[in-house]
Amino acid sequence: MANPLIAQGSLNRLLASVVFSGNSILNVTSPFLAKEAIRIALEGKAAMQIPTLTGLVNSPEPYRIAVITINLLKSQFLSVVFKQQEENNTSLGLITVIPDSITFIATPYQFDSCVLEGVNELTFDGNVPGFQVTIRGRYNVNSSLWNLNF
Repeated sequence: MANPLIAQGSLNRLLASVVFSGNSILNVTSPFLAKEAIRIALEGKAAMQIPTLTGLVNSPEPYRIAVITINLLKSQFLSVVFKQQEENNTSLGLITVIPDSITFIATPYQFDSCVLEGVNELTFDGNVPGFQVTIRGRYNVNSSLWNLNF
C-alpha cells in the first residue's frame, strides 16, 4: 500500500498574479481580483499522431494557443485601465502568469504574442463585481524541437 501520510501541500490564492512585461500599469495582483481570479485554458494539442498504413507518426507542436481570463473588480480603477487599453491598443506582448502554488510543478507560465481579446459580458445591476477580460497568446511547448542537431 502507498504511504497515505504524504504532505498534500497548500495553495495560496494571494500569489496568483499577472505581470505585463511591456506595460506594468496593467499588472494584476490579488487585491484587484474577483473570487474567480485568473484562469488559463490551453487550446489545441501539444502533439499529433498521424496514422500511417502500419502505425503512427508523432508530430509534436511547437506551441499552443492560450486563453487567459482575468476576473478584475469593476469597482476599481484597474478595470478602467483595461477598458482604455482595449480602446487604444490590444497588443500586449509578453506576459507572465504566477499561479497560486509555488512548487517545482506550478512554476510561472509565460505567454508571448499576447493580445487583449476583449472585455467580456458586463452586468450593471449592483450585484456583480466582476470585470472579466480575456487575453490570447502563444504558449511554447516541446522546446527540444528547436535543438536541430542532426
